[in-house]
Amino acid sequence: MEQPIKILIVEDNVIIADDMQSMLEEIGYEIVDNVIVYEQAVEVLKSQQVDLVLIDIILASDKTGIDLGKHIRENYDIPFIFVTSNSDRATVENAKTVKPNGYLVKPFEQQDLYTSIEIALSNFIYGKENGNKGFSSEELNDDVPMSNSILKDSIFVKKQHLYYRIQFGDIQFIKADNVYLEVNTVDKKFLVRSPLKDYLEKLPQNKFYRAHKSYIVNVDHIDAINSKDIMINNTLIPISKDFKELIISAMNS
Repeated sequence: MEQPIKILIVEDNVIIADDMQSMLEEIGYEIVDNVIVYEQAVEVLKSQQVDLVLIDIILASDKTGIDLGKHIRENYDIPFIFVTSNSDRATVENAKTVKPNGYLVKPFEQQDLYTSIEIALSNFIYGKENGNKGFSSEELNDDVPMSNSILKDSIFVKKQHLYYRIQFGDIQFIKADNVYLEVNTVDKKFLVRSPLKDYLEKLPQNKFYRAHKSYIVNVDHIDAINSKDIMINNTLIPISKDFKELIISAMNS
């Protein structure tokens, strides 16, 4: 099942924090927690799944949002956005040292918040695919297809206006269709712009195999097999000779 992006809000003004939470939930994001100090944020990151963090730079604690950004960079592979009233040069320069994925100045509207999150996720995804973690806004290239990003047990896939986290185990098969791939889960399809070969390299090697020039399959979801095809969720998928031999040897071992 796909899951909405899970967001942690770190903001010491409770009214602003509640307002942000309402805006985000209305768009379709999930709020993991809403905390006011560095130490609480560290605990949430340790115990909960968080996909993106919104951080006020000045917090009600000795440690600042920039300290939290540094902690995230050193310990987690997730994007974060600074949300602040301070846009002076010194604050911005200081914030840049921890490579945030976005910088949003208060006051802001729902659309500003949504746009910042989308750009942060896009930068993060493009950065991971190119070996970087943080991007400045000038480096954002709208022409680059923001297809997905890999985490330990899942992948981000964009559908309509939101990024969703798909567990690897929920992917049944992937079909190539011109320049797009159709990623099939139990009950949904997602379109991704990527070559099949490149996508296969992002998936766990012990579960996903290229069954045919146009298909990648998750072997855990194979329901039936004959000399020419396999069946996954009532879909017949053609298979190559090499893949058939691989599956038969695996079944016999």
